[in-house]
Amino acid sequence: MAKRPWRRLNREVRVKIIRMAAKGKSRAEIAREVSRSLGSVGNVFRPLGGVFRSDVLERGTGQRLSLEERVEILVGLERDYSLARIGRELGRPTSTVSREVNANGGLRRYQPIAAQRRACERARRPKPGRLGGNPRLCARVIADLEALLSPEQIAGRLRVEFPDDPEMWVSHETIYKSLYVQGRGELRRELVQCLRTGRATRRPRGRLEQRGRIPNMVMISDRPAEVADRAVPGHWEGDLIMGERNHSAIGTLVERTSRFVMLLHLPAEKTAEAVRVAMTCAIRSLPDALARSVTWDQGREMVEHVQFSLDTGVDVYFCDPHSPWQRGINGNTNGLLRQYFPKGTDLSIHDAATLQAAADSLNNRPRKTLGWKTPSETLADLIATTD
Repeated sequence: MAKRPWRRLNREVRVKIIRMAAKGKSRAEIAREVSRSLGSVGNVFRPLGGVFRSDVLERGTGQRLSLEERVEILVGLERDYSLARIGRELGRPTSTVSREVNANGGLRRYQPIAAQRRACERARRPKPGRLGGNPRLCARVIADLEALLSPEQIAGRLRVEFPDDPEMWVSHETIYKSLYVQGRGELRRELVQCLRTGRATRRPRGRLEQRGRIPNMVMISDRPAEVADRAVPGHWEGDLIMGERNHSAIGTLVERTSRFVMLLHLPAEKTAEAVRVAMTCAIRSLPDALARSVTWDQGREMVEHVQFSLDTGVDVYFCDPHSPWQRGINGNTNGLLRQYFPKGTDLSIHDAATLQAAADSLNNRPRKTLGWKTPSETLADLIATTD
């Protein structure tokens, strides 16, 4: 090991100076006791990483090294001891000593005071939150929450937009904690209302529906395999989201590959005829390659499914009773739509332009399952490849 530039004093004198300083003695007291000049004592102090002040003299714990132990590590290095021997004399694993030395200057430049100060800083509680210490990141997260992006969508999109700037990265769990944990203060509490549930806790919900059988149904078990693996675009899942007391509704269609959403305007009624007409208009607006099939549950609004297939050439498949996972994409999308059309409200008040604005908002949200691309971007790619 290369010699330190301050090794002019006898080794045992240097060790004595270091140990006396670690006990809180002043430079003058040490100089008198070892019969050396203040300058010589100062030369020993300088490479240690600072002055022995009260803020670094606090004792360690069974898990954390104390300043006295860090000084003994320096003493061992001064005596050219191996890290294993230093660890044995301290009663610490060799790996602990090795990490400590490597993280604080290495064998040649280990500084116990600077190491102790850094350890105290790391141990300080409570730690500042990531959002609280980065106003630029916090402002971006707030803007995205107000645009109704979920915390996971925000976290994923930030990594896509700032791949070389880790300061602009944040985990979705950090965002949730900043919203839910009182006292952190990085995000305003009212931003919880921007989450799709509008609440800080999850509540299990479930219902059983009693529905009559629809004539001429083709069940999901007979659906082609290409629909299940989402390899071929143009297969849709559909449903209704219901308004107050089930007196109003909005139809939803979601493309399984791109997650692209189309909303069906049902201003006056939610009869089978109204649903068929709205679905027919929506499907006819698509290129033929993107209109292959629709999967729906066994709601009575699909009684006219045969006429719909004759008008559009699109097959309709029906899920098994009480099996919402068979239309998982549509179910997830309907949950997202509740941010725009809350449960227990009258959905008939929304005009076609409002529905289109909500669909556009969803279609321009980055999605984790799409590699943080948006449904609109993904659908555009699909259309380009099918032309």
